[in-house]
Amino acid sequence: MSVHPGQPTRVWVPESQAAEPSFYYFAYGSCMCPVDLKRSLGESTHAYVLGPASLHGYRLGFYRRSPFRDCGVLDVVKDARSSVQGVLYKLPWRLSDRLDEREEVPRGGYRHETVSVQCRGRQFSSVRTYVVVNKLARELAPNDWYFNVVMRGAVTCGLPEQYCWQLFQHMHQLQQREEPIQIRRSA
Repeated sequence: MSVHPGQPTRVWVPESQAAEPSFYYFAYGSCMCPVDLKRSLGESTHAYVLGPASLHGYRLGFYRRSPFRDCGVLDVVKDARSSVQGVLYKLPWRLSDRLDEREEVPRGGYRHETVSVQCRGRQFSSVRTYVVVNKLARELAPNDWYFNVVMRGAVTCGLPEQYCWQLFQHMHQLQQREEPIQIRRSA
C-alpha cells in the first residue's frame, strides 16, 4: 500500500478481529505503557491504543499501596476542577478478566468506574477505568520502577508535554518527601 501526503492512512484489520466484542479502557498509570500492559495481558496491546485522552472531573493521586510493587500506585479521585490525562484503549473483551486481575479487582484493590473521556476531538462514553477501593489517607510515593513505567507510557502514547512534566514533578516530590534523612559522619 502506498501512502500519499495529505491522505489518511488506512490500517488493515482482519475481519475476525474487527467483529470481536470489545470495550473502551482509560489508563492513567502503569497501564498507559503498552509494553507493561502486554506483560499482564499476554499479548501486544499497541494496536489497541486509540490515543491520548482526557478525563474531566478527576485528579490523580497515589492513594494505594501495591503489595505487588511495594510502593504507592496511582488512583483517580473525583474533583470537579481537575482533569487527568491518560491513554484510551479499545481492548478485546476476552482480555477483560486479565485486566481485572492486574488491577486486583478480585482482591478488592480497584473497582470498575464508568466514565466519559475526550480522545482526538471525540467524546467516548461508557469507558472503563479503575479506582482504588480503600484509599490511603495520604499519598504514598512510587518506587523508581513504577515511576519509570508511568513516564514511559505517558511519553510513548503522546500525552501533552506539560502534563508529562507535571506528572514527573508530582512523583519526584513524593519520592523526595519520603526519602530517609541521611546523616553524614565526618572522619
